[in-house]
Amino acid sequence: MNIDVVLKKQLKVCIIQSDIVWENLTLNFEKYEALIPTNVPFDLIVLPEMFSSGFSISTNTCAEAVDGLSFKWLQQKAIKTKSAIAASIPVLDNGNFFNRFYFVFPDGTFEFYDKNHLFSYAGEHLSFSAGNKRVIIKYKGWKILPLVCYDLRFPVWNCNRFDNGEFDYDLAIYVANWPSARKHAWNTLLQARAIENQCWVVGANRVGLDGKNIFYSGNSAIINPYGEVVNTMEDNEAALEGVLDLGFLNSYREKFSVSNDWDKF
Repeated sequence: MNIDVVLKKQLKVCIIQSDIVWENLTLNFEKYEALIPTNVPFDLIVLPEMFSSGFSISTNTCAEAVDGLSFKWLQQKAIKTKSAIAASIPVLDNGNFFNRFYFVFPDGTFEFYDKNHLFSYAGEHLSFSAGNKRVIIKYKGWKILPLVCYDLRFPVWNCNRFDNGEFDYDLAIYVANWPSARKHAWNTLLQARAIENQCWVVGANRVGLDGKNIFYSGNSAIINPYGEVVNTMEDNEAALEGVLDLGFLNSYREKFSVSNDWDKF
């Protein structure tokens, strides 16, 4: 675990919205190399769910060891860019398959969260095991909640908490392969999660057609705690940049203190 004692009120974030070549690590690594800006330093770079394979539930062809090629690529890229990098990878760990969200710190250390809500509509629950632990990551004075795609639909699992004057988290990150057919839900729920939890939200989605001919329109977004969309983009491959301000968040929380009345789950 990386113990980061550097406080940073502003977090410079870059979402990489990309097409994903179906189950082809090499071509996807090349794609991200080209899309990640090299002339601007970021605090955090966020890639989509199953960034190197696409949302394949064929564990025989897409699952990797916990220290496999995709994880090593993330680790090397974090060290090279001096940025934290977040993405999910299908992994085999101790005999079970997980859709694992990795948060790799700039020094190469990492934390992870295993997707809790498996997408049974597509059969994900038949191939993968659900994680049972919610994780809070501390980075540059921010508390970050990592979540994966379908998790977005379940407000209790997303629920922020306020105890003894402390919030559970400041930023929720959703990495996703969320189809265009349900983009209204994606856009609406991202804003709802920001409003109800008084937090910043970053949603990183993919674009293009996957190996099952499902179309993704992107709609990656950065959303402030008022639920306002600070920056977003449609179905193009590009880097979406934004600055998240912790002072702005804390000021809003103090001014409109609904957290005092939140339900205790």
